[in-house]
Amino acid sequence: MTEERKIGIGFVVSEYNFDITMMMLERAKAHAEFLGCKVKDVVMVPGVYDLPFALKRLIRQKGIDGVVAIGAVIEGETDHDEIVMQHSSRKIIDISLEEDKPVGLGITGPGMSRGQAQARIENARSAVEACVKLIRNTSKYV
Repeated sequence: MTEERKIGIGFVVSEYNFDITMMMLERAKAHAEFLGCKVKDVVMVPGVYDLPFALKRLIRQKGIDGVVAIGAVIEGETDHDEIVMQHSSRKIIDISLEEDKPVGLGITGPGMSRGQAQARIENARSAVEACVKLIRNTSKYV
């Protein structure tokens, strides 16, 4: 990555809990632009469990320096939310390390109520911040 070029960011977003994840995406995109990044692509997936597949394809694209994964895993009547979050987050970090590019974890949950998920919409900005800091602070080691 050269200093003259804007950092290219991609987003992979879960459509499940759409009302929450779309607000998360809008805040994340605005924060990326505020930080001087170029939003290169947004990929929508059915749910958080589906994020790693799309993430792996997006992170390999030319001009993508990092990706932010966005989703909201809300507690249900079973432990399904915990299983989804554990396995998805594990694969997300695996992909980040395999592809040697940062992934910001903008997925809230598990164990949240819908109200708690709404209160955590701004967490998407933190995921963008982390991704951009990793790109900026580690680019000299490439």
